Amino acid sequence: MKRIIQLTINDKEYEVAVEPNQTLTDMLRYELGLTGTKKGCEVGDCGSCTVIMDGIPVNSCLVLAMQANGRKITTIEGLETEKGMHPIQKAFVEKGAIQCGFCTPGMILSSKSLLDKNPNPTEEEIRAGISGNLCRCTGYQKIVDAVKSVGK
Repeated sequence: MKRIIQLTINDKEYEVAVEPNQTLTDMLRYELGLTGTKKGCEVGDCGSCTVIMDGIPVNSCLVLAMQANGRKITTIEGLETEKGMHPIQKAFVEKGAIQCGFCTPGMILSSKSLLDKNPNPTEEEIRAGISGNLCRCTGYQKIVDAVKSVGK
C-alpha cells in the first residue's frame, strides 16, 4: 500500500506516493524522472546512486524512499543553475575526469559534499571523500585533480 511522503529535492517541494519497500533511487528515477541518479550495484558498493541528503552523501539504493520523508535531497540535476554548470561539474569536464560517465553524478556529489565541509582538501582527503564511489575508467587521478582545482 502506497504512502505519501513530502520532501525537498533540488530546492523544490514534492509530495510522492511510494511503496514501503521502494528505494530512494527508484523513486527519483521512476516516479520523478531524475535519471542522473544512476542504478549500479544496488547494494551500496559502487556509489553511482549517490545523492546528498541533508548535507551528507548517501547511497540512495540503501535508503528507502519513506526514510526520505521530510528530508532535503540534492541530485546531480540540482547542481546546474541558470548561470550554467556548477564549478565541480566544469572542473570534471576540463580535467578529463569524465570518461564513460556512469560514476560521474555520484563522484561529483561526493566531491561537492567534501568541498562544502573542507574547501581546501589534501589529495588524501579527496581520495577518502570519493572512496565510496567506484570508477572503472579514469584511474581516479583526473577526478582528484578536478576536485583539487575547485578547492580554495
